[in-house]
Order: sequence, then C-alpha cells, then structure tokens
Amino acid sequence: MHPLKNAVAQLTVGQPMGGDGLTLFPLLSEAGSHVRYRMLADALRKGLVAVREVSGEGSVPDLAVDNRSKQPVLILDGEELVGAKQNRVANLTMLLPGRRKTIIPVSCVEQGRWDYDTIDFAVTNRVQYARGRAARHASVRRSLARTGARRSNQGEVWDSIREKACAMDAGSPTGAMSSIFERHAARLDEYVHCVDAVPGQVGALFVVGNERFGLDLFDKPETFAAVLPRLVRSYAVDVIERPGSRPASELRTGARAFVESILQAPFAEHPGVGLGRDCGVVSQDLVAGALVVDDVVVHLTAFSNPRGSRRRSDASEPTASHGERRRSLRRRYE
Repeated sequence: MHPLKNAVAQLTVGQPMGGDGLTLFPLLSEAGSHVRYRMLADALRKGLVAVREVSGEGSVPDLAVDNRSKQPVLILDGEELVGAKQNRVANLTMLLPGRRKTIIPVSCVEQGRWDYDTIDFAVTNRVQYARGRAARHASVRRSLARTGARRSNQGEVWDSIREKACAMDAGSPTGAMSSIFERHAARLDEYVHCVDAVPGQVGALFVVGNERFGLDLFDKPETFAAVLPRLVRSYAVDVIERPGSRPASELRTGARAFVESILQAPFAEHPGVGLGRDCGVVSQDLVAGALVVDDVVVHLTAFSNPRGSRRRSDASEPTASHGERRRSLRRRYE
C-alpha cells in the first residue's frame, strides 16, 4: 500500500470537540516518524533561516529561503509570510534541506502593495482561510499536472480575499488577507480556546457548518499541536462568514465518507520542491496534497466539496512573464 494511503488507513477518529459551527474530529495514530526538521517559525526566531524576495526587484510567485541550519525546515501549505514587498502564502508544504538556498512557490495575499516593508519575511499565527486555501491548492495542483509549475491562479486568490473581506467588513488599503483575521481576532481566539490536542493526536478532521470537510494530518503529535491554533483560525474564519451547524453525531457519516474518498483517490506524484515526494489529486469532490519523505507522510491536507476551486480561468492557460507581471503590478499600485 502507498505510504499515504497506509497512514490514513491506520488512523483512529476520536470524539468530536468544538462547536458553534466548527466541529473537530481528532485523528490519532501510533505510527512513529524518523523524519527530523524544524518548523519555519522556530527557525526564523533563532535566526537559522532567512526568507526574502528573490531579488531587489522581486517576483510575485517566488521567494528565496536561505536555510543556514543543518536540519531541514518545514514550510506548510497556506502558511502566511509577511513583510518585504507584499505578504504571501506558501503554495504547498515543503521540506527544505539544510545549508541550502531554495526558491519556493508562493501566492500573493496583499494585492495593493509592491514596496518594501521590511527586508526579511516573518511568519504569523495564521494560515490562509480554509475556503481560499482549498481553491488555491486546487489551482496549484492543476498547474503542476499540466505545466509542471506550482503556480496558483493569482487573480482568483485576490478575488477571493476581496470578496471575503467585503463580506466580513474587513477591508484594508492594500487588500491584505491579514485584515480579515485581525478584524475578527477576538472571535477567532474563542474558537482556539475551545479545542486542545489530545495524546497521540497527529491531525484533525474539521467540519465547517453543515457539510464542508477539511483534514490536516502530520507525522508527529508535536507538529500538529504547534500548528493547531493556526488551523482552527483558518477554518473558523469561514464559519464566522457563513454560520451553520448540525449535531456532531450526524456528521460522522460524512466524515467517514470523506476519509474513504482520500483512500480511493488516484494521487499523482512529483519530486518535492526540496526533499521528498509531492503527492496530489484534484477531483470533482476532493482536493488533496501531501509531502512524503522516506515513506513518511510529513503533512497531508485535503478538502471536500471545493466549490471555491471551480476555475474562472484555467490554470493551464499561458501566464505573463515575471517582468510583465511586475510592470502590471506597478501600474496597479501607482
């Protein structure tokens, strides 16, 4: 059995927690992991990693990560990086080797700024909100399958942020995704305080409202525990915008079907941006991606019913060159 399917098949689903429109089913596993790495936030705090624009001029869909440590550094799908010329999110999960500089694929989540705030990027307590994360991930997977590039539909990302900010009364002069989280910070923290990682928990299956499912699975309980508050905020943003709920007992059937859809999905593999293999699938009802290193699933993320991922323009269509994109951005920002 493929390591990804094997990891999912071995999971035990725990008792639900949460409430007020967001239900979380703990995912428990006794499998261990021999993969060693540092989380990006920890590496940045210790000065072991620098994340910067690829050049003084910059490139919207790319950033340069200089890992000065001996250990690999883990960057998560949707992880927000703030600073430099504009805020970005990582296009997929990557494990970057030590003592090496790597160019990583990203998406812009701050449309109206293209000038330096700081030289270095920093991480936040956020990952991209779940609905936008599913849509972006789907476009990246389509791009990878059809062109070999891990590019998102950048216009779709901006449209999604603009629409959500409008719906949640969280606009900002630069169209920054961060304003949505900051506007509703107190409410989001309430959701965070309602859940705690339990012993042996390596992931969670989230249910947003009545039917939308999302899953994040990691190789180690400590990694999941470190990421859990950010994941809760990501899903809670969608709940606040579109409230609705059903009893957890009624959601179990859908949760089981969602896990089964992952087990049955035809994942395609590509070499990872750094270490390992990048596995992914986009179907009518499922968007999923995983980083597998030495037959260990370091991170699996999956979303059901990704209505937001329906493309307004095909990710395989030709895109502008970096120079053309930068000129267009300058015109827009001036």
